[in-house]
Formats: sequence, C-alpha cells, structure tokens
Amino acid sequence: MAMSFLAWRNTFVKHCFDRKLTTALWRSFAKWKTTSSRNYNIATCMPEAAAFLGVGDHSGLYDYSVNEGDRFWGAVGRQRLSWITPFHTVQDCKLSEGKIRWFEGGQLNASVNCLDRHIHTCPERVALIWEKDEPGTEVRVTYRQLLELTCRLGNILKRQGVRKGDRVTIYMPPCPLAVAAMLACARIGAVHTVVFAGFSSEALADRIRDAQSKLVITANQALRGGRTIELKKTVDQAVKDCPSVTRVLVAMRTENQVQMADKDIPLEEEMMKEDVTCDPVAMESEDMLFLLYTSGSTGKPKGLVHTHAGYLLYTSLTHRYVFNYHDGDVFGCVADIGWITGHSYAVYGPLCNGGTTVLFESTPVYPDPGRYWETVERLRINQFYGAPTAIRLLLKYGDQWVKKYDRSSLKTLGSVGEPINSEAWEWYSRVVGEGRCPLVDTWWQTETGGICIAPRPSDPDAEIIPAMVMRPFFGIQPALMDDKGNRLSANDVSGALCIAQPWPGMARTIYNDHKRYIETYFQPYPGHFFTGDGAYRSKEGYYQIIGRLDDVLNVSGHRLGTAEIEEVVNQHRVVAESAVVGYPHEIKGEGAYAFIVLKDGVDEPEELIEKQLRDTVSLKIAKYAAPDYIQVVKRLPKTRSGKIMRRVLRKIVEGKGSQLGDLSTMDDQTAVQEIIDGHKRLRGTPR
Repeated sequence: MAMSFLAWRNTFVKHCFDRKLTTALWRSFAKWKTTSSRNYNIATCMPEAAAFLGVGDHSGLYDYSVNEGDRFWGAVGRQRLSWITPFHTVQDCKLSEGKIRWFEGGQLNASVNCLDRHIHTCPERVALIWEKDEPGTEVRVTYRQLLELTCRLGNILKRQGVRKGDRVTIYMPPCPLAVAAMLACARIGAVHTVVFAGFSSEALADRIRDAQSKLVITANQALRGGRTIELKKTVDQAVKDCPSVTRVLVAMRTENQVQMADKDIPLEEEMMKEDVTCDPVAMESEDMLFLLYTSGSTGKPKGLVHTHAGYLLYTSLTHRYVFNYHDGDVFGCVADIGWITGHSYAVYGPLCNGGTTVLFESTPVYPDPGRYWETVERLRINQFYGAPTAIRLLLKYGDQWVKKYDRSSLKTLGSVGEPINSEAWEWYSRVVGEGRCPLVDTWWQTETGGICIAPRPSDPDAEIIPAMVMRPFFGIQPALMDDKGNRLSANDVSGALCIAQPWPGMARTIYNDHKRYIETYFQPYPGHFFTGDGAYRSKEGYYQIIGRLDDVLNVSGHRLGTAEIEEVVNQHRVVAESAVVGYPHEIKGEGAYAFIVLKDGVDEPEELIEKQLRDTVSLKIAKYAAPDYIQVVKRLPKTRSGKIMRRVLRKIVEGKGSQLGDLSTMDDQTAVQEIIDGHKRLRGTPR
C-alpha cells in the first residue's frame, strides 16, 4: 500500500504556503474576478442544469453531479453526443472489481461526433490550424476538408484489409493527416495507437508488438525545431521485428524521397484514388477507441484502453468548461498528439465541440524563445495550454521575448503535466497573461482521460490560488487516504490521492492485462481509484498535487516530498529549474541530492549559490531537508514530452550510472554523461 504524506504535512503547509514570499503571491493573485451579473444563473452556462432541481450555482451543480451521477451524466450524455442508438443504462461500474461500463446499449461513432454533425451547421469553419515547424507557414483545414481527408483515409484502410477491432499504429508529427488518421480509424471501427514521433525503433516496435497492429501510418520525415527526423527509417527498423504489420502507409512531410519496400504505400497518392465518402460504423459505447502507452513503475509500458462514448463526452465537457471555451475561439494546446494531452485537448475535445484547434509542430525556442507568443499573436489564440517545463524554460530567457508580441487575444492560460511551482505560475500569469487571464493549473493523467481537478469551472467570482489545482470537476470525488487505507475526511490534511467513484472518461483496462490494471489502480485502496499521486487539501477544501508517492524522501525518519524541496529551490532568483532525488546516507538513511539549472547570464560563484539554497531550504522547511549535494547542470534528463526522468538521476546518485535502463524516451541523451561526470567530481566534496 502506498505511504501517506501525514508525517510531513505540517512542514509543507507552514513553510511552503505562509512564508513572506508566497504571502505576497497570495495577496497579488489569490482572487480573480470575471465580469458577470450578480444574478448569475448556472443554466446559462450549462443548459442541462435547468432540469436539475435545486441547482442554482456551480457548487450546487457539482454536488448534484456527485450525488446524482446517473441523472447528471445521463442528461449531459444525451444532449452533448449524437447517438445512432440511444443508451438504456447510464453506468454499470464496480471499482472494487475494476469494472467500468458507461452508456450501455448506446451506439455512436466518434468521427461523426467530431466531424459530420458540424458539417450541417458550419462546414467552412476552421477545424485545424497546423502551426508547422517553419514559422509563418500555418495551414488551415475546415471541417468539410477534414471530413474529406478522413473518409479518403478510411477507405484506404478498408482496402488494405483493416476491419473493426484491428489496431493501427500512427507514428507521425502533429499534422492534419495524423488527425485524419485517428478519425479514420474511429470511423471504420479500428483502434488507433499513436506513438510519439520521436521514440526509438525499439520503443516503437515494443508498442506495435503489444498492440499487434496490422498497419502503420507514418511520414517520410518530420521537422522539429529546425531539425529533420527520419521517421520512415525508424519505422523500417521497427517493423523488421513486427510480423503482424502487413502494410505501412507513408505520407510526405518533406520533399525528400525515401526508400520504399513492398509493404510500403504512398499515402497521398493513394488517397486521391479514394472516394470522399466513407460510411461510419456503428460502435458500441464501450468499444475500444484507442490504445495509448504510458510508463509504469516497472518500466514496462502500459497500453491503456479508452472507449468511444465515455471518453468523448468527458473530453468535450472538460474542454468547454475548464477553459471557458466558446464557439469562434481558437484553442492552442501545444502538446504533441502522441501524448494524452494531445489526444484529449488538441483533437477529440475541441473537435467534438466544433472548435478550432491548433496543432503545434515546433518547439518553444525555435527559431527563438518568442515562438509561442509570436504564434499567439499571429493565430489570435484565445486559450493557451502548455507544460510547466516549457514555462520554466522560457522564464529563463526573460520577459522581453514575451512582451515583444501582442497577446491581447488570450482569455485563459492553462498548465498541464506536472505541478507548477509558484515562480513559474507567477511569471506565466503576470507576464504572459498580463495579470488579466485566469490561469488553470490542471491535474489529470493518461488513465483519467481528461482533466479531473482544476480551478475552473467555478462560480464567476471564485478565487484562484497560485500553484493549486483546487477544485474537482463535475462527477469527480477526490479522496485522501492515510497509510492504513482510511479516508481522511478533514481539511488541512495530506495523503494518497484517490477518486471515490467512477467517471466516464477513465481508462477501462490495460490492454491484454486486466489483472495488472486491477492491481495497479484498485487494489491499493479498495473501492477507490488510486492515482499514484499525493495531494494536500487546504483548510478551504482546495487541492494541491504534491507529486508521485514514490518521489518521497525519508530523511532521519522525516518524510519529504521532492516537489516540496524543489518548490523552495526554484524560488531562488538564479535557478531556472531543479530536480531533487534521494540517495543512501549511512547516518540519516536517505539524503537529498539536488540538480539545478541556472538562468542565463548568472556569474555568481556556485559555492555562494549552494550556500544560499541550503540556508533557504533550512529556513523554509527544516535543516534536515537541506540537500547534502547540489550539482549544477546544463540541462536535466527529460522525456520528449518534457518530464524529468528522475529514475535516471536516482541511478546516477546511487553510483549505478551503467545501469540506467532504456533511454529511448529521452530527449537528449548527451545530458546523461555530463551529469555522471559532474556527479563523480562532486561526490568527493559533500557539504
């Protein structure tokens, strides 16, 4: 059973949130007001609420969604999705058994909900804005055009023998053809599994074999940050060890020709031969929509299964209400489609809502650190959704790259992927959002399908507190558990974060391993979904994510979240970002080892910076929390989605640099040797 955070909760509360530095943030940013009438009516926001007796505000609507879940989800499901056959049962779920079924008896098709129904009302509305790697060369695709691409591609898949239930691997950069490939699979009843177009051939082959994919869709090359990535060569190497693959469809992202084998088919050339109509297959609500692989604690990727109806409803609902999305807005989620954020908030959520969504192909710093904000100005983006790791990177370059561009179109800022520290939150809000845009720090996972906790939706005048995810979404009932498996009912407590009742967007199983699914998510705390994260619930009942429960140190019997130390370290004026891991200590049991990246232009002695950091940690947390080692590095080892690979850092500080395991997901492997060399020099001089 996962351990709780109770042993160090008081330290966290006292030293991370009511010290002078963060008190200033609280006073400056604690409350955000939106222009609204005093006679606010929740039905103007969610029309279905008019039929919910006794519901007059957001709090009432949330309570209704939790206490009357069948009525809430039934009403929303009937109204928000287009059904071929209506469902007869809202849910049939038993968390203790890992049984999750929603909207039984219903039939629908995800591509119809994302495309066809909008053709009748707004065929020429822009569905996708492809922000290509080359700045200023965006491509706009209307709903009519996207439906045509999807149908042509669906017909190709059928001609190549792909049938309902077959798996198709997509290994492409964010582009309209990649989205059309996802929707084409949904249209004919196939199951897509998108693999980030940066994984190695070995990692790609592992996922193809696990899914037993029949066909792979890729491109000749990809462009990212001015670099050319050889996708076709990677696929060629991967499929050598994947006997299930009978065909490879190859799109042309660049004009460079690639070698074509017997099983390879030129995608665009074949698409032009196909009809522009493709009849959608009626899919059961619980039929598989896609597989998406995510890392597990064992290192073996888990193929998480999401299904048609529940996932589609949940992503569309969260997209509209967390970000306050309205028709005509341009939604800018800069996540790659290879990750769940790209699936849910670059593709399915926005398209189900008939929205205009941006596909961002480049990097935050290409051709310069103003790329995001130049894109915001040029595309007139209204909602911007990005990762804290990118925000911290851009913070390093200063305000000038942001203020160079007009960001007046922005209405809402969003953060996703990991807890955001106070300094990054404050900079993102004050500089990027000019202090006028609500900043929604969102918590969710591949497993949850969509956002579960975020500051919005809420009543119009509800406060937003820096670096807190705050409020559960409709139908989400968080529960904090202690180390004995008991639910903590009070506020001002920390514990293992669970969810106490099912919701439509949650993953249904791990592909071909339901036993692992139950053991991972339902056995640790029976009757609850265990997220693997720890959280703090404030006196007001707001939530803050502390981090993964395995990212916890035990120093002289005191438990410390690594995120807690990082929060303090990142507040130092010269620190751009940090990562803290534990290492074996013969006296304390475990010590803290901090890796820090300095901001550009810092010329202060490292010894002085290290002393200041230790003194600050001692002051804000406790002396025992001060890192024994502080290593300055040029960059931290990260996955291509931007997450810090702490397991690599742990191996290095344990002296196991030769046992790092699979590094195929790492963005820049040269960082590892630099860190190893620096570690060897540093370990001779403990502080």
